Amino acid sequence: MQFRKLKVDGALEFTPKVFPDDRGLFLSPFQEPTFVEATGHKLFPIAQTNHSRSQRGVVRGVHFTLTRPGSAKYVYCARGKAIDIIVDIRVGSPTYGQWDSVLLDQDDFRAMYFPVGCGHAFISLEDDTVMSYMVSSSYVPEHELALAVLDPELGLPIPEDITDPIISDRDQVAPTMAEAREAGILPEYALCQEIERELYR
Repeated sequence: MQFRKLKVDGALEFTPKVFPDDRGLFLSPFQEPTFVEATGHKLFPIAQTNHSRSQRGVVRGVHFTLTRPGSAKYVYCARGKAIDIIVDIRVGSPTYGQWDSVLLDQDDFRAMYFPVGCGHAFISLEDDTVMSYMVSSSYVPEHELALAVLDPELGLPIPEDITDPIISDRDQVAPTMAEAREAGILPEYALCQEIERELYR
């Protein structure tokens, strides 16, 4: 497995080796030795695993978890194809306001690691795209927040051929990043770092 640092501080891409044969294929989307090499620590204790299936043109996000508790994620695409996006919404982060994206698909099976406090969005490029992720906190509805995925100041990479993105009612009324910062709901970088030290000690 190979890894690569992304533009957002602490975020990583992982690419496993895929072993195809006449039966199909085999791979390991998460491998602890490589994760430890990349981060210096083991993966967070897993509180929940999530699974979503989306048709082409679905855009989910930008989602994040109220900090505290905050949440870290490890995400890959089990079927189909999606542009997975991480947005640094941690106030005080050296990469605050920046984002990066990785093409996740059923060919290369790349995965992304999201540090605590970062925003997550993805764009489904094929019908029946399945995203799977491990998270460090359990789902609590009132802790789950969103930012406007079409915020022009973010300028996220929605493909031009997706002319009418499918966005949930909740995401359509989500605030812009500037509005969320003014409202004081964005995570603080220092607190995110503190939570990560607690997760990984």
